[in-house]
Amino acid sequence: MDRKKTGWVLFFAACVTIVISSSVTIAEEQEIPKKFLVPPPPFSPGIFPCSQCHQGMPVDRTPRKLEQMHQDIVLKHMPGGWCFDCHNPNNRDKLRLANGKLVSFEESYNLCGQCHGTILREWKAGLHGKRTGMWNGEKQYRLCVHCHWPHDPRFKPIKPLPPPVRPTDIK
Repeated sequence: MDRKKTGWVLFFAACVTIVISSSVTIAEEQEIPKKFLVPPPPFSPGIFPCSQCHQGMPVDRTPRKLEQMHQDIVLKHMPGGWCFDCHNPNNRDKLRLANGKLVSFEESYNLCGQCHGTILREWKAGLHGKRTGMWNGEKQYRLCVHCHWPHDPRFKPIKPLPPPVRPTDIK
């Protein structure tokens, strides 16, 4: 190939690379998270909206056993956890992600997915949890809390096994 053709090929390749990289950047910046159609969370009757009782109530961030209301809730989800790790202290009708973003209870899968990322990906793909609807149409997903009690999950953490032993280290 002569020099002139080589120059044009390199120029064309550079243009294609610039267009592809800029379109990927634009797509990433404009990516809008998908909202999933879900039924309402399974609240106890009369308990939501939380603001009906918590409006104007001072925020107490001290971990303790609750004695007046919610005394049936004992947080055993994570060691050292407290209500405000997930619930927003300033607007009790919302949940709060680790980055401070507020989400509705209907979007609680985003909260759970912060720690349970692989499960969230499987849930979105329909591999975990219950999903109803048409195979090529609208689908309704069940929230994590429809099957798992968030304050004391049914499935307890499993102690990891030790790493495998290398064959050269076996005596």
